[in-house]
Formats: sequence, structure tokens, C-alpha cells
Amino acid sequence: MIDLSAFPITQKWPAQYPDWIQLYSLPTPNGVKVSIMLEEIGLPYEPHKVAFDSNDQLSPEFLSLNPNNKIPAILDPHGPEDKPLPLFESGAILIYLADKSGQLLAQEGALRYETIQWLMFQMGGIGPMFGQLGFFNKFAGKDYEDKRPRDRYVDESKRLLKVLNGRLEGRDWIMGERYTIADIATFPWVRNLIGFYEAGDLVGISNFPNVTRVLERFLARPAVIRGLTIPS
Repeated sequence: MIDLSAFPITQKWPAQYPDWIQLYSLPTPNGVKVSIMLEEIGLPYEPHKVAFDSNDQLSPEFLSLNPNNKIPAILDPHGPEDKPLPLFESGAILIYLADKSGQLLAQEGALRYETIQWLMFQMGGIGPMFGQLGFFNKFAGKDYEDKRPRDRYVDESKRLLKVLNGRLEGRDWIMGERYTIADIATFPWVRNLIGFYEAGDLVGISNFPNVTRVLERFLARPAVIRGLTIPS
């Protein structure tokens, strides 16, 4: 059995199955990327809830794994050279798990880099912009009388949705017929934008039929249905 005692995070969240990938997360758009990925590829993992209401993400144990105090993070007891690997940043984790499993990302060639390109489109655009729109529409930002900050993110979110909608024209998934980590990264954020953030009407989501079509297809996948609630 693998000994993970050298990692302080296991003191706060003990590993019942230390030979499995340890997932430290919460069912947010970034968090469910990794739980969905793990459900899709079938690698054994043990989820641990990092509760924001008790500031778990600011605890010394969590910061020892991710000094940027953001979820998700993983600890893989069987990393490269069969040595434990701690890893944070959802995009990096998706690439790592795809390479480890040989699934949902081409191992070489142009298709690999094109998929990573669309993953970065989500990481650098869709995630930050939709998140800011959520702040200004649903949370503290909604109390600002000046709506220019909100409208800035509305306009940018519309632009990003237009790009995504164009990419999906005539395609089943972002990369065509192949379901990939680009889809796993992107569609939890679209779901959150029109669901939890209640911004569907604000961005005119009905104007992006390819996005809603593929979102519906994404949400029907059994692994996605399971992953969206992990950790509960």
C-alpha cells in the first residue's frame, strides 16, 4: 500500500484508498471538470470535499498541495515513474489524466494541439469571463448602480459564445466527432452561465443554438450526470 503521509493534505483529508487518485474539489464548473473526467476514463479515485463555507481552501493542508488556494487539485499515488504526483490547475489535470489513461486527447499530431488550443480557449476566456459575469449578475456586483462593468462581461461572454457556436456548426463536439477534454472543460461553464448564474437571457443564449444543442448532448452523458455531483 502506498504511504501518502509525507503529504500534509492527507492529515486533513485522510485517504481511505491511498492507492487511488485523491481528488480535492467541490462541484463548481472548474471542480466538476476533473470529476467528470475521472468518471469518463474509469480510473479509481477518492473524492474529498473542500468546503468554501469553512475556508478549507485556505487551510495549511490544502495550501501545501495548491498554494494558489483554488480547487480542484489531485494527488496521484502512481504518477510518473510510479512516484506520487500532486497537481493543481484544472486544465493541467485534464491533460495529465488524458495522457495517463490514453483517452479523450490525441497522444500526438495536430489533433492533440488543436484540442489543447480549445482547452486554453476555455481556460483563458470562457471561464474567467463567465465567472465575472456571474459575479456582476447574481452576486455582490448586482448592487452596483453603474452597469458598465456588468455589460463589459455580458458583451465579452456573447462574443465567446459566438466563437463557440461557430466552431460547433456541423460538429457533434468541439473537435468534431471526437468527444475530448475540450468539451469537458467548456460545457460545465456554459451550464453554470445559464443555470446557476441565471444569465441565459442576458447573453441571449437562444441565439447560439449549436451551443445549447451540444450542451444538451453533454449533460445526457452518464459520466457527466455522475460527475456533476462529485464530491457531494
